[in-house]
Amino acid sequence: MNSAVLTTGGALAGRILDVLAEATADTPGVTRIAYGPGERFAHDLVRDAAEKLGAVAGTDAAGNLYLTLKGRDPHLLAIVIGSHLDSVAHGGNFDGAAGVVAGLAVMAELVRHGIRLQRDLIVLATRAEEAVWFPLSYPGSQAALGLLDPEALEAKRSDSGRTLADHMREEGFDPDAVRRGVPGIDAARIAAFIEVHIEQGPRLVAAAAPVGIVTGIAGGFRYVDAKCLGAYAHSGAEPRFARHDAVLGFADLVAALEIEWDALEREGHEATITFGRVQSDPTQHGGSRVLGELGLTLDVRSAEAAILERVEARLRAILEEVGAKRGVTFELGPRFTWDPATMSAALIAKLDRAATELQMEAPHVPSGAGHDAATFAGAGIPTAMLFVRNENGSHNPTEAMEIADLDQAIRLLFRFVTDFDNPLDQP
Repeated sequence: MNSAVLTTGGALAGRILDVLAEATADTPGVTRIAYGPGERFAHDLVRDAAEKLGAVAGTDAAGNLYLTLKGRDPHLLAIVIGSHLDSVAHGGNFDGAAGVVAGLAVMAELVRHGIRLQRDLIVLATRAEEAVWFPLSYPGSQAALGLLDPEALEAKRSDSGRTLADHMREEGFDPDAVRRGVPGIDAARIAAFIEVHIEQGPRLVAAAAPVGIVTGIAGGFRYVDAKCLGAYAHSGAEPRFARHDAVLGFADLVAALEIEWDALEREGHEATITFGRVQSDPTQHGGSRVLGELGLTLDVRSAEAAILERVEARLRAILEEVGAKRGVTFELGPRFTWDPATMSAALIAKLDRAATELQMEAPHVPSGAGHDAATFAGAGIPTAMLFVRNENGSHNPTEAMEIADLDQAIRLLFRFVTDFDNPLDQP
């Protein structure tokens, strides 16, 4: 879209994203490893842009970056706009980064219009949101609030095999302070946390809407190294009654969970059930063998904690039923969980009001993927999210957010922060 029709902030956001894409290019996409050179470059880039707007920059013990545009009353709680700047390997340029630059764009609009807010506006760039690098949920934002489990510092980065503490220290930060729970920002000093993010699904594309207001973030559980164990046998010599076929056991598991998923949808519940990896041992499998072992992952998500509990209970029952029927056993292995997060009804109402004033369509949508916003909501901080329309999903080089759509989110955010202290619209 021609930059002449963008806001000043939208044009700035586009320029920053272009620089970021070029500097962290890793064909066919971009790579910004958590606590690596790409993430470091991104933090330096947005810090420089914010300081040029008059913001004050600071980092915490974990390396999270705080960019503060001072308000008129330092005693008022701050508005925080934030997201992350790391990416998956060979991923897209917008996942996370669009949210940080949207915050900078709002600052640019405030400066352009000569507006000084009543309260501080902080743009927060978190570290290490993408769990592909460390097997953790939101370690950067957890550390920002002083909530990171000290054991998480021993988690090893997938590419280097070195710990989170090692990488923090290497980047010049202080993992010992993180271990002690020293926060970078006081949760009690935050009036609202807002995250802007590209939508990672097709709802806004289907609705032909550039921006959506998120109602909640799904929680979930994941088994990352599960197995269905049967017995290897000759495909011709082993009769059906004597088989312990891991493939048929797995197929029954999939079919039974599909039936449960159908039931949830009929009852009006949102959930996802995914077998992301299914594999057999290439040294053992063959075209003339009954398969004796199958490895798999299972990922279940919902914004409703009760639905997660229901699926977990049904899963346990299914495993017993299939085991008895097929003569197989299941080993689920390590279980990884994260809690659902409900967005603030008061903040959603404020965003709805801003959208109405702007004559902007901004439908309510759920988030099936996790975000830093879940950490803030879980800490009792009023939290909201905006999604920006984006084709082709995320975590891939073909993310297709339009700057014009991001600009709509910037306009909405600008109206939200300037109206925040309107006495007619208090949370």
